[in-house]
Amino acid sequence: MRRGWMGVMGLVALLLAGCVTPGKRGGDVTQAVYDLESSGRKPAMVRTQPLALEVRAPAWFDGLGIDYRLAYADSARLREYALARWAGPPAQMIQWRLMRDLGASAHGQVRAACLMRLELEEFSQVFDSTTQSRGVLRARVQWLDRQRNVLDEWGLDVSVPAPTPDVAGGVFALRAAVDRLAEQISQREQASLAARRLSACQG
Repeated sequence: MRRGWMGVMGLVALLLAGCVTPGKRGGDVTQAVYDLESSGRKPAMVRTQPLALEVRAPAWFDGLGIDYRLAYADSARLREYALARWAGPPAQMIQWRLMRDLGASAHGQVRAACLMRLELEEFSQVFDSTTQSRGVLRARVQWLDRQRNVLDEWGLDVSVPAPTPDVAGGVFALRAAVDRLAEQISQREQASLAARRLSACQG
């Protein structure tokens, strides 16, 4: 009788183990990992003078989570996809992209007349409805001379529609937002050079 009872308990234990859902403690979760590599690579900018680059982000945008907001429900709440993550902190991946696309070098690795600092303020997928979303990137850009005086400063607000209302669509839109970020920085730099606001950066 005892042996039969032990067999029943063992069967129950196996059934309960089979009911453990992914994401629970002890569950085996496979996460999708995404990077910010551009789909349309362009030649890097060639510079006559080195430029140092620094990208900063607040703590809540400096993890590996892919964040989204439900603007139609509670836009102040930042949520995170459970089964997807970035390959690295977004600030680091954005810095790498800008270094490559703008021909800059990481701050501290080069002696440069100027530092371009980007303060990341928003980097998330925003759902305006259950079926429509967009990748949103907001940042403030500063150009600083060797004495860290501000030569030029402006805000950037990039919004790119996501092709699908899911994490894959959000990643696609955020990659495109970084593309536009690099383009807008380049355009503003050329305008600032023409206006001689960045003359100290030309050596």
